[in-house]
Amino acid sequence: MNRPPISRRDLLKIMAALGVASQAPILFANPPKKRIGVALVGLGSYSRGQLAPALQLTEHCYLAGIVTGSPEKIPQWQERYQIPDGNVYNYDNMHEMANNPAIDVVYIVLPTGLHAQYSIIGANAGKHVWCEKPMAMNVAECEAIISACKKNKVQLTIGYRMQHEPNTRRLIAMATEKPYGKIQTITAQAGYRFGGNDHGWRSNAKLGGGAMYDMGVYPLNAARYTAGEEPLALTARTESTRALYKDVDETTIFSLEFPSGAIAECETSYARSSNLLRAQCERGWYELSPFQSYNGVRGQTSDGILLNQPIDNQQARQMDNDALAILNNSPILVPGEEGMRDIRIVEAIFKSAKEGKRITL
Repeated sequence: MNRPPISRRDLLKIMAALGVASQAPILFANPPKKRIGVALVGLGSYSRGQLAPALQLTEHCYLAGIVTGSPEKIPQWQERYQIPDGNVYNYDNMHEMANNPAIDVVYIVLPTGLHAQYSIIGANAGKHVWCEKPMAMNVAECEAIISACKKNKVQLTIGYRMQHEPNTRRLIAMATEKPYGKIQTITAQAGYRFGGNDHGWRSNAKLGGGAMYDMGVYPLNAARYTAGEEPLALTARTESTRALYKDVDETTIFSLEFPSGAIAECETSYARSSNLLRAQCERGWYELSPFQSYNGVRGQTSDGILLNQPIDNQQARQMDNDALAILNNSPILVPGEEGMRDIRIVEAIFKSAKEGKRITL
């Protein structure tokens, strides 16, 4: 059972109630630390396959509760993770967790079109908000989430797991260090080939479907942190060749122009697989390939240096970092403002693709 460790004070109370002598000092090899209780909001494939298992590996947080609209999922989750009845909610009564001190954080793991609604409910319940990427459908929704979190004095962090990954952290540092001189071009690609007839919410425009919202924020965010600066302008085009994606983009190709003169050529797609982040500089290059997989992120440089610092679980690292920010009231690695910067650019990408022209940011 994955529960927070019992405190020394509570243990003394229990011993007193049982009549156990407590004159002798109680020694703790490792003093107990508070752990952050996390409620997963949405029990789809990412919660089931990645986040819930990762929470069994974390040091500073644990799976405390669940929110689901599928009652049939509840028994299996309760049995597997020993979640008490009082920590199980649905989307209609989720606000009642305001009265539940066992839950400190709501992790919003829903389709993008629902992020704003349930992030705000969580914030209004007094819970810290971890929101999966992309943050929301538009800048207005991002601003509403940020406002709700500030109003309720809770932390807001966006689930950009790659920014917690060690090889990516090294690449981010290189934007400032410039070991190969000025960056000239960046290539950032993330996509996969989907051959089925039903892609669920990913083909539903209202829920945030399409390659750009789902996968495109990987190359977009990567281009920004690789350049170490914000783009000034962009051009973009979208493609949808299959009927499944008639209402959303199957592929989006976009180019970002940075103040330094660097150009990022980016692509995201449901039609073809890609997983590459590369910076071409004045005196060499460096890359990560794959750069956004759940494991095995690695890379190299033009002079043979390997970028290969493996970790056991990216999601566990991400959630532990975010939990420590709450416990220590310390700066958040990926705050809401970072998520909103991407969404502002996503809106401009769709505007450029629709109007067929360069957009100044």
